[in-house]
Amino acid sequence: MKAVATTAGALALLVLAGSAQAIEGGVDVGRDYTNLHAGLGTTTPGFALSGNWLRSDHDGSMGSLGLGYNVALGDFMITPGVKAISTNPTDNKDGYAVAVGVGASAPITNMFSVYGQYYYSPDAFSSHIDDYQEASAGVSFQPISLVDVRVGYQYLAMNGKNGRKDNVIADGAYVGASLHF
Repeated sequence: MKAVATTAGALALLVLAGSAQAIEGGVDVGRDYTNLHAGLGTTTPGFALSGNWLRSDHDGSMGSLGLGYNVALGDFMITPGVKAISTNPTDNKDGYAVAVGVGASAPITNMFSVYGQYYYSPDAFSSHIDDYQEASAGVSFQPISLVDVRVGYQYLAMNGKNGRKDNVIADGAYVGASLHF
């Protein structure tokens, strides 16, 4: 039943992202973590669907499925969104979180841009963790329209509940690359 509900939810999000025009997928690698991500419509105005799986070498992993709406303000893009997150901390029970947040990107030149995002889930919207926080920022270099190379900083933490240890899944610089279709 859980697989049917997950599949139905993913299909519903794909229908909502019907205005999306571009598909992207990539990997970011930090000192103690790896982040695999994919998106549909993440660089064009309108609905955007995104997903990722981030694994720490020491503190567990998480996976998410997100829905946002890209608003273009000239060359500047702002994306309010929501994410459904599956948490798997090392020192706590597996659980979930529903986080709300915002992302932004702005071009510096035709090949370089800056970006950032922040998502938060309080105790009321999560299970087995006190809260969930995710932030990232960086610089992107796109030498051709199909390739995007990034350098940035990512922080992702699941604060423990009832005296359990906090799990910091990512906290450090990363290098990443994506392909856009």
